Amino acid sequence: MTTTIPDTTTMTIDSTENLTVGPELARSWLLVNGSQPARFDVAANSAADAVVLDVEDSVAPADKAQARENVLEWLGTSTEDGEQNRAWVRINGFGTAWWEDDLRALRDVPGLDGVMLAMTESPEHVTRTAEMLRGTRIVALVETARGVQNLQAIATARSTYRLAFGIGDYRRDTGFGENPMALAYTRSQFTIASRAANLPGPIDGPAVGALGAKLAEATGVTTEFGMTGKLCLMPEQTATVNEGLSPSLSELSWATDFLGEFEAEGGQIRNGSDLPRLARARKVLGLASAFGMRLPEGYDMHFEAPTDTYHC
Repeated sequence: MTTTIPDTTTMTIDSTENLTVGPELARSWLLVNGSQPARFDVAANSAADAVVLDVEDSVAPADKAQARENVLEWLGTSTEDGEQNRAWVRINGFGTAWWEDDLRALRDVPGLDGVMLAMTESPEHVTRTAEMLRGTRIVALVETARGVQNLQAIATARSTYRLAFGIGDYRRDTGFGENPMALAYTRSQFTIASRAANLPGPIDGPAVGALGAKLAEATGVTTEFGMTGKLCLMPEQTATVNEGLSPSLSELSWATDFLGEFEAEGGQIRNGSDLPRLARARKVLGLASAFGMRLPEGYDMHFEAPTDTYHC
């Protein structure tokens, strides 16, 4: 649950430089239709941690070849500042008529950060893709009941970089509703499989059309289930998702206070709660640093330790 903060203070974001968040920590994954190249630069200039040019679900079969060419052209060019355009690409699923063509086209493309493999249902889908794109990061997008049944094996496949949950296709496959309780078991399985395989946290599916409070609520569900990324369908969603999947003001305040107190008392373990609190505090502050976050000047509020760090 999110802690209610009793004032209107907001987090300070360090904007002295363009901060790049690596894919292992990326919170917002912005999908962009490959048939609409005019949107590529807009996406690249948004708050998205990762841009994913899509040649799969959002592209009609008749338009896939052109969408692929649009993506290749953009990835092969540079910005006005001379920097290489960079993005991920969501490719068509293993066994489809376009999967192999996608992989052949993407070999050695300079701006390719990685691929998101649609409709992943087995570790073989990942390993076969990796054989075609050696050294390329692969996010396994799991979207069916069969894929969820094989999550552990997919997560432990050598070339799986991160797991992602394709909610729309999964709901169509299973008949589940959109209520978070209906998808609670599935979301939990993504997090458990990721943690057991020592992968970064999984990427949750998008909140279609949601903005403002509704999107913040959906992002809260993502956090509640231990997922650390979320697919976005509009640039306008990315800032809210980034905020929701970052350490909160209360977490950062507590971590700063705890570490200051711990070090002031000699940095020695005092009781059974210190070890989990130390690990949590270091994780919070590490994420805050990676995301360019810091407490506001003069901030002086104190919060209780997270409930899962109490010794019992």
